[in-house]
Amino acid sequence: MEGVLQKDLEAILSKTKHLFEKCKKEKFFITGGTGFFGRWFLESLLWANRKLDLDVQILVLTRDPERFIQNALHLKREPALNFLAGDISSFIFPGGRFANIIHAATETNHKSDSIEMFDSNVNGTRRVLEFARLCGNKRLLLTSSGAVYGKQPANIKNIPEDYSGAPDTTDINTSYGQSKRVSEFLCAHYAREFGLNVKIARCFAFLGPYLPLSANYAAGNFVRDALKGGPINVKGDGTACRSYLYTTDLMIWLWTILFEGKACRPYNVGSPEAISIRDLAYAVAKAFNPPLKVEIENKVGKVKDAELYIPDTSLAEKELGLQQLIELREGINKTVGFYKQARKKLEVTWWKSK
Repeated sequence: MEGVLQKDLEAILSKTKHLFEKCKKEKFFITGGTGFFGRWFLESLLWANRKLDLDVQILVLTRDPERFIQNALHLKREPALNFLAGDISSFIFPGGRFANIIHAATETNHKSDSIEMFDSNVNGTRRVLEFARLCGNKRLLLTSSGAVYGKQPANIKNIPEDYSGAPDTTDINTSYGQSKRVSEFLCAHYAREFGLNVKIARCFAFLGPYLPLSANYAAGNFVRDALKGGPINVKGDGTACRSYLYTTDLMIWLWTILFEGKACRPYNVGSPEAISIRDLAYAVAKAFNPPLKVEIENKVGKVKDAELYIPDTSLAEKELGLQQLIELREGINKTVGFYKQARKKLEVTWWKSK
């Protein structure tokens, strides 16, 4: 818990202490607790539990608890943490009351069957909502996605929550976005029919410790390439634009939405500051001394509108007082620093290419 990670956990707690004090002695049920988001939910909640003496209990749903513990040995000694082995679509409901549910489990592997992905996300959400209906739940957070908007129009610089577009229903590559739209619909239905207090966070792109380095995420792939000594490989021409929120900001935003967001009102979560994939690659390269080489797969051809995936975050800023605190360059440096430290200590192994 040294270095970057400890400082990040302290930074999260400094902005969320008043939120965590609302949940003393409560129980949390977390799906996807072993993923990127889930790991940060666990780390920040356990940190708050120790620092504030909250006396909370956490139950994490995962297919393979032992595998997770092997990748996070320091969590094995946490008395507040327990695991439930099972699949998101069919897990056995645990007994007891769970005031807080965080549904962060999601299938994002676009190489898998599109219907299998759709079914897993939709059926998993419905299963979690059924559990929430029966377990005395007070608040539930769904981690949705900016993919629900479909393709961002070139004339919209930052896409707002009230944008009425949607993924193309005839494009099977939109399975992920379609499943998140249905998941939000199910949340709205259960909120109306059963009075569940459901919060929705539409998440965009992020970086920070525990970011998967070999998944289909440009930022993670660039860090992986850099840790190997380069070159950093950019697929395509690098003109697509994204924005990146660092994990301390991500957690501050998500915890705030869970405790203070309005029910069934989706909030965009991400940075409003755009950067091209090409420029992101060079920014990662400059985090090393000397700067690493960048190789771009395709040259830019005829002028075209860049593909965009940039949120308008004014709703979260206005209603919840949220803002981006860590700028991109600092976030990159902190992410690289974490993985350099992790590699030396051999505490995590997934920085390696599969």
